[in-house]
Amino acid sequence: MKTSLIRKQLGLAVACALALGFASGAAQAQRLLPASERELWNDTAKQVWKNGYGECWHSAFGPPPPAGECDPRPLAQAIVPAPAPYVAPVIVAAAAPQPVYEKVTLDANVLFDFDMSVLRPAGRDTLDSFVGRIQGIGSGTIMAVGHADRFGTDDYNQALSERRVATVKAYLISKGVEPTWMVQSSGRGELQPTTKAGECTGEKSASTIACLQPDRHVFVELSGSRIKR
Repeated sequence: MKTSLIRKQLGLAVACALALGFASGAAQAQRLLPASERELWNDTAKQVWKNGYGECWHSAFGPPPPAGECDPRPLAQAIVPAPAPYVAPVIVAAAAPQPVYEKVTLDANVLFDFDMSVLRPAGRDTLDSFVGRIQGIGSGTIMAVGHADRFGTDDYNQALSERRVATVKAYLISKGVEPTWMVQSSGRGELQPTTKAGECTGEKSASTIACLQPDRHVFVELSGSRIKR
């Protein structure tokens, strides 16, 4: 019992001595440092005392610890803008091209000479232009009607107008027009003249024949569908 008491007293004495020594060392360290660093606990080599977590020891006296290893300034945090919300692209399907109904007509009075069913050079050029106008039409129907002037019998002029429309039909087919498009072709003879009553009067003469040139014509009409671009 007595021995145990002596040991406790001895341990208490040692603890007090250590505490006094620690305080004395700290006081000695403070006396060796500048006034601006007295708040930090240092040893004689100016090494800052740290605990097991790397934190500096300092007293409660003096100004705040200076910036450095014991009081690092916080690093500025980069501000990263929030990403813009994802917006799915809107895909608009292109509208399919729609067919457009068209009607192309030709009423040419330069196709034939008097009493002839052979195309004039100007007549071929006129039909070539017509073929160019109908390019791109996917399907269609063609109506062609031939005419003649008043000179000659009714039967003769009817046959002449039919030969003229047959010539136009054959020429268009030779230029690539579908034969199946030619659904109607006919001759009207002298029944539907272009000239008006009272015009081009008189007997058969060069001037009268030239005046009646508009009556020697062929009317062509194509109806079909073209894809609109």
